Amino acid sequence: MSREVEALRKGDQAEILKPDPGEEDLFHVENNPFAFSPGQLAKLINPKNLAAFVALGGLPGLQKGLRTDAKAGLSVDEGKLAGAVSFEEATSSKVEKSTHSDAHASGKDAFPDRKRVYGANRLPEPKSKSFLELAWIALQDRVLILLCIAAVVSLALGLYQTFGGSHEDGGAKVEWVEGVAIIVAITIVVVVGAANDWQKERQFQKLNQKKEDRIVKITRSGKPQNISIHDVLVGDVMLLEPGDVIPVDGVFIEGHNLSCDESSATGESDLIKKVPAEQVLHALLHEQAPQLKKLDPFIISGAKVLDGVGTFLVTAVGEQSSHGKTMMSLRDDPGLTPLQAKLNLLAGYIAKLGSAAGLLLFFVLLIEFLAKLPNNHESGEQKGQDFLQILITSITVIVVAVPEGLPLAVTLSLAFATKKMTRENNLVRHLQSCETMGNATVICSDKTGTLTENIMTVVAGSLGIRGLFSFGDSSFEQESAGAEKRETIALAQFSSKLDPEYKELLKTAITVNTTAFESDEEGKQGFVGTKTETALLDWARRYLGLGPLAIERANHPVTRLFPFNSQRKCMGAVVQIPGPTKDKPKYRLYIKGASEIVLGECTTILGDPTTSPTTEALSDDGKEELRSIIFNYATNSLRTLGLAYRDFENWPPVLTLRPEDDNAEIDLTDLVHNLTWMGVVGIQDPVRKGVPEAVNDCGIASVNVKMVTGDNVETARAIALNCGILTESTINEPNAVMQGSDFRKLSESDRTAVVKKLRVLARSSPEDKRILVKTLRSLGEIVAVTGDGTNDAPALKAADVGFSMGITGTEVAKEASDIILMDDNFSSIVVALGWGRAINDSVKKFLQFQLTVNITAVGVTFISAVSDDEQKSVLNAVQLLWVNLIMDTFAALALATDPPTGSLLHREPEARTAPLITITMWKMIIGQSIYQLIVCFVLWFGRDSILGYEEREVRSLIFNIFVFMQIFKLVNSRRIDNKLNIFEGLHRNHLFMLMMTIMAAGQIIIIFFGSDAFVVTRLNGIQWGISLVLGFFSIPIGVLIRLFPDEWFHAFVKVLAKLWPSWIRFSRKKKDTSEEDGTEPFPKEKLEGYDMDTALLGIRDDLEFLKRVRGGRMTALSDAMARSREKMLRRKRSESRPRSKLRSRRGSSRSSNRPPISPMMSVVGMPGIVAASVAGLQPGQGVSNENLEARQA
Repeated sequence: MSREVEALRKGDQAEILKPDPGEEDLFHVENNPFAFSPGQLAKLINPKNLAAFVALGGLPGLQKGLRTDAKAGLSVDEGKLAGAVSFEEATSSKVEKSTHSDAHASGKDAFPDRKRVYGANRLPEPKSKSFLELAWIALQDRVLILLCIAAVVSLALGLYQTFGGSHEDGGAKVEWVEGVAIIVAITIVVVVGAANDWQKERQFQKLNQKKEDRIVKITRSGKPQNISIHDVLVGDVMLLEPGDVIPVDGVFIEGHNLSCDESSATGESDLIKKVPAEQVLHALLHEQAPQLKKLDPFIISGAKVLDGVGTFLVTAVGEQSSHGKTMMSLRDDPGLTPLQAKLNLLAGYIAKLGSAAGLLLFFVLLIEFLAKLPNNHESGEQKGQDFLQILITSITVIVVAVPEGLPLAVTLSLAFATKKMTRENNLVRHLQSCETMGNATVICSDKTGTLTENIMTVVAGSLGIRGLFSFGDSSFEQESAGAEKRETIALAQFSSKLDPEYKELLKTAITVNTTAFESDEEGKQGFVGTKTETALLDWARRYLGLGPLAIERANHPVTRLFPFNSQRKCMGAVVQIPGPTKDKPKYRLYIKGASEIVLGECTTILGDPTTSPTTEALSDDGKEELRSIIFNYATNSLRTLGLAYRDFENWPPVLTLRPEDDNAEIDLTDLVHNLTWMGVVGIQDPVRKGVPEAVNDCGIASVNVKMVTGDNVETARAIALNCGILTESTINEPNAVMQGSDFRKLSESDRTAVVKKLRVLARSSPEDKRILVKTLRSLGEIVAVTGDGTNDAPALKAADVGFSMGITGTEVAKEASDIILMDDNFSSIVVALGWGRAINDSVKKFLQFQLTVNITAVGVTFISAVSDDEQKSVLNAVQLLWVNLIMDTFAALALATDPPTGSLLHREPEARTAPLITITMWKMIIGQSIYQLIVCFVLWFGRDSILGYEEREVRSLIFNIFVFMQIFKLVNSRRIDNKLNIFEGLHRNHLFMLMMTIMAAGQIIIIFFGSDAFVVTRLNGIQWGISLVLGFFSIPIGVLIRLFPDEWFHAFVKVLAKLWPSWIRFSRKKKDTSEEDGTEPFPKEKLEGYDMDTALLGIRDDLEFLKRVRGGRMTALSDAMARSREKMLRRKRSESRPRSKLRSRRGSSRSSNRPPISPMMSVVGMPGIVAASVAGLQPGQGVSNENLEARQA
């Protein structure tokens, strides 16, 4: 940097602002009314360049060149700009007023030149794949390609037979129909899959756009405004506060102690203190070389404001900002949610078994075909057709067996749920949080704004030693000994009795000690800031005669501002006051913060507020009396704030402690003692409507609610009692209510013992919250946490699900969270809990349905084809593809969109190690499969003796019965427990009813009009009656299965597993030691050092993986997952993370120790897989313990 400055001093300005290769276009803008191009402004930040800063004229040059004002900001009336400002005019030392527009504009017509030259603060929309591209990707599935080839060959043979062979007179020439029907069926599967992918991708794009939008504070025409982040322009003056995530690049204008964390942008972990641009320019021009290291006026997008306040001038927005450039380079980053990955693993086993069954069927039929070949006197074309029929049937079995609908089901469920949750004030940032929230066992909630309304009003207070005031509730009056010394004044009479000097002192203490500002939106004046600060300002305006805030602050300019800090629980502001002489002023530090903490540092107190302010010593008895007042307010659920001050002869004080490398830095902690007590105010914040009911719902759902707040113990206890977190029976239990400092001091073992009974953690810091979360997770709890402050980010990250506040939350908190509560309401957390459980249940419902169809379809096709003399399955290829469409797409749409019902909260959360398929589900899957197989086999093998129909009629009847059994089974699958009401909430799921109608209508059309394509014949009334009755019987069969005790079924399967042949190996799942010691196998904090595990935790929640594969064909998806993992590993290792111990232990190949599963092994092993899964076993032929551990990880 010093070399660049030296170059500037030599006059080499052109070299400093020279375009980088490939960036030349950014330096040349036609009809530019501004002095600088986007490329020249980019030289300020990319990288930080003090030489470019000086070359552009510093802050004065930027103001003139961008035609703005560092105080007033842009003009709200700016339209088409007249004339232009040259580079020389902007960078000259002459003082000139900046040029604004000569025309007036508003709304969309405002700032046309500024938007044209510098762009808007939006990134270009990522290019999404068209419907045809998605269809082409869906067609890349290897199994579908194989089936297409077979269908084309079948069509070619059919066409040859139809047009090139001989036919009986009057015979229909329809040999080509089957090939066409298969191709049409494949087309439908591909089109429907692509349509689902296209629609859901658009839905998630809309959610992402909503997630990225937020409100920021800027100054235009001299007035502070709240605008969307997308409306920020180059030349704007933006306000910064602790917790802000900076959205654009710029230079620092002025402020107090502004420090930023730029680690996400530059990789530097140290906090960077910002220096005002004018000071930097002065130091550079006057060659103050020793200070160059500390001169940093640059504000970088993506950085976080951790301390201080200030304003800065925007110099780059959108893709021209440093954060925008980074985000553009990180697009197209694929990812899977944990539930999707878990389902893919399960689907992989099913796909292998189905593929093995298809291969076995092919070889069995091929051997039988070859054995009969010497005695087969059919033509060569017919023999070829018979062989092709074997191939098509085998491939179709694989298509049906591969559960590509599983990923589709979870995708649909997540898309549906996130859309509905947004309407119910839950903006989901990470999809996996939806799944996790359903199994939450503990919710650690803030108080203010979450459990309470965050509508704060000053209703009571005590000033000095003689003045009590209250409003509308006599219970706020002080009730301790010595109360007779104080007069309680009604708030309405308070202002008239207060001494003018005392009133001015209070007014100054409130106005200078706040970062709120005045707003005039829609013709209504009000204050914008934290609810606590606006409550004080409203009170000051109403009862203390507070005028315009800007004028009040101008009368008392702040020398130094110490923003609120959650560790010290207070904030401070230093102002200059008259001293002994005009040349020697004094300084006063005003303090506002937690009342009992501020009171503890006071040694003097103001006298009677009805007379001129005087001070006197604060005795121990006086402190006790004030503590009793604070206690009384707190027990009435009032939030208390203490006001105090301290005078200094000079500033900065000589004896304050400062870091060695920064003489200007002062720690407020060193100043907060020997204070003069001014008074305490009680602020009322009522409990939100519906919160007690929501807390009660959590209790019913076996979810423990804990309140974590910065308020004092008595206020916290009173609010918790009103909310239902504490009850009359638990309020007096030991350790039910604790202070954060006491909790922090406990040993780890004591903390573990205490945390189970803890209900309220008062006067807690963000670090206390993080420790609480970590302790709960070490006990195996699934923890959800709410947070709104910058320092809450570690706790939000440490939790399984982090909720940030959409209204009061800082941007740092929002970035660290998984879900944003757009209304800051605790009841919305309970909504998220219900949707989380609904998502998990929806996937399980579909899994229960699909496995039944898989087992039945593969079983019927295999047995009937092997036993038939002509080697034809009772269900042909086209019929099976229709079943596959029902099973994968229509069923997924129907079952994945079930909204949550009230009964979801009437059960306990599932444990982390709970299996995807429960015993109750296995019972239903096996029971329904047995029923369907019995029906199909009895009708097929007893067709001559029972039915007496022709073979084509029997095939058509069985096909019709099979489909209607699946349709009625769909209704039966709406419950995954043993409750009998399968119709609960059905009237609310209109999509379910639509899918049922489409499936039934489609089947009727096939039977009546699809005779050639589907090889069926029309059925008469009796046959339709048989179809509907046997299909409907799936529902009463489901009732009987649910009435069968799970324990009996479990015991039966255990016996079956023991009797299974020993050559079919199973490795018992290694016992999780976490069940014994209460810890997670791989908690988040332990995974952060491992590249793979961090990558899996950090996977983004998008649908890119669905762009590359259709649904979840396991062969393609396995490759996609491997590529995704390797990509994440490479990226994480590039960030200098240590290599994963788990990965090094696994070896380079994912399956090097696993021999291939033979077809015979897989088919014979299907019942064993089912039995072993229920009995707690898992397939593990040749699988080492290390590989199993890695898979579980």
